[in-house]
Amino acid sequence: MELCLSVSPGDLTRAEQKILDYINTNPDSFLFSSIGQLAQRLELSDATVSRFARHAGCTDFKDLKNLVMEQASGPAAKVAATLSRDDAFSPAAWLELQQLYLQKTARNLNITEFDRAVEALTCAKRIFLHGKNASSSLAQMLAFRLRRLGLPVSLLPSAGSELLEGLVQARAQDLVVMFSFSKLSREGRIILDYSKDAGYQTLAFVSRTCIPAEEQADIRLFAYRGEETEYHSMAAPSALLDALVVAVAQRLGRQGTGALEELYQMKKKYFSGV
Repeated sequence: MELCLSVSPGDLTRAEQKILDYINTNPDSFLFSSIGQLAQRLELSDATVSRFARHAGCTDFKDLKNLVMEQASGPAAKVAATLSRDDAFSPAAWLELQQLYLQKTARNLNITEFDRAVEALTCAKRIFLHGKNASSSLAQMLAFRLRRLGLPVSLLPSAGSELLEGLVQARAQDLVVMFSFSKLSREGRIILDYSKDAGYQTLAFVSRTCIPAEEQADIRLFAYRGEETEYHSMAAPSALLDALVVAVAQRLGRQGTGALEELYQMKKKYFSGV
């Protein structure tokens, strides 16, 4: 869900943006939390949570809960509590939890932004991908899939001066894709800042619904990976990435399938019988 407030997210403090982001991505947990539990979970004070409620146009925390309850799209899903039973990990419960993450991702999917991402990928002169740490696997997978469709893709180094050496090649009509989930990295800030000089477009995979204006890419796709203190799953980002690739292939039509067919014929010619 995305909570509708009487105040613009841009007018909220960073602490209040943190509360709003938590409510948007975890409305079920929020509804079952006391003001003290929420403050402790987000490492904020009770007074900060109370001020947010009033800033949001509510009389108090209870009134804020009523507002969230009115806007929530469905019943609370209590899957996380079944993850461990008798101190034994349950793979079935874990997979059910990933279904919950996918549902939250689907509920927060902005179709307009998704279509803009498809358009940007299909129309870009060149596509640069940046992934750091665990996100590097997503960047590599996206590079693999887009290359098979015949799109010009380059992987940017994850950090250091090597990143700058790759990024300096990006120009207007190019697209830089980045993965910026829990927070914007130093490299992410560089990518966004340099876009003002180079003129390339930016696309970011994010797991926050409330992002300060100075940290926003041109296009943002939300994927839920779990709460801040939980193990951060890549199930939803991977599924969203695949959905994006399928949509790109559909948009490319014969151009995309032609590239795949040419690749198939090359494999058949050079690797048949190997």
